[in-house]
Amino acid sequence: MAKHEFGIIDFFEENKWYSEYEPEKYNCISVDDDLLEELIGKYIEELMKVETYFQITTQPGHGLDYCGVTLIPPTSLKQFRDVITKANSYYQSQDLQLLIKKVSDAIIENKYLIHYGI
Repeated sequence: MAKHEFGIIDFFEENKWYSEYEPEKYNCISVDDDLLEELIGKYIEELMKVETYFQITTQPGHGLDYCGVTLIPPTSLKQFRDVITKANSYYQSQDLQLLIKKVSDAIIENKYLIHYGI
């Protein structure tokens, strides 16, 4: 079963390529791919308003890089959490509850969130 993983970057480095797969380093939690794929389809407009970066801060983007690495800056975390919270009111998923907790922790710590796509 494919999974997406989300973690907190404790010491974010500007202009570093975050392309290596290191879920243990960032204490990642997993979200089922089928659930996230459905969520993205249903909430695409809201997700595409979330400003992110793809692998490095010199590559700005919007939403999640489904098959790659997404960096979600502290300035976008509340907006991202709002979308996930709204989605979870529909899905009632344990995976999304864990993601909401992870995003909330990143907000409190003012740190970047990393997403590894499938």
